[in-house]
Amino acid sequence: MWRGNIIYEDREIEGERLELKAEADRLIYLGPNLTLRRCSIVIRVPSSRLLISPTRLIDCTIEVKQELKNKSWTCAALKGCRFTGRMVGCDFGPWPGNATGWELGAVEDCDFSEARLDQCRFHSCDMRAVRLPRWPCFTILDPIGHGRELTNVGWPGTFVPVILEGPYKDVPSTVAVTYYAPAEAKRAGTTEAELKAAIERFDFIVR
Repeated sequence: MWRGNIIYEDREIEGERLELKAEADRLIYLGPNLTLRRCSIVIRVPSSRLLISPTRLIDCTIEVKQELKNKSWTCAALKGCRFTGRMVGCDFGPWPGNATGWELGAVEDCDFSEARLDQCRFHSCDMRAVRLPRWPCFTILDPIGHGRELTNVGWPGTFVPVILEGPYKDVPSTVAVTYYAPAEAKRAGTTEAELKAAIERFDFIVR
């Protein structure tokens, strides 16, 4: 373990500003047994330096100032929180059975409308209580439940909205996936206009 790690655990913090910054080789731990209530959390740290254990965030504002990639929030119970900034490949909500503590996550009455989400998944939560970012972000609601509808039509480039079979199939707990259209169009070898036209066919895709 690196020396001088910053650890927030076993306490409740209310109404404070927490600026999580990368300093030297320090790691920043949120949790375990941490409750943040009505706090402003500013993240200026790479994903590899931020470790999230069982934590409760209530009515907090989370400002992501440095893009977070492949960060799991599945140990964090989020209620009434607002997110801004760029996140790629992040997971929110409970994901039972995947890793220790990942069943403890939650997403309730949260606002992601000012965030830029790309390839971000929501697990086992009520998406009716979640505010989502609009175009150029788009969110596929219940991709597995709508899997046959999504796979029975053509998509531009190499875009694949859902994988129902095989080793890379979408996990059953997935209730929504959000993409950032410019990045997805580039990956899929298509255009934003073609992607938008394709998703407009479905009323369960939020754009």
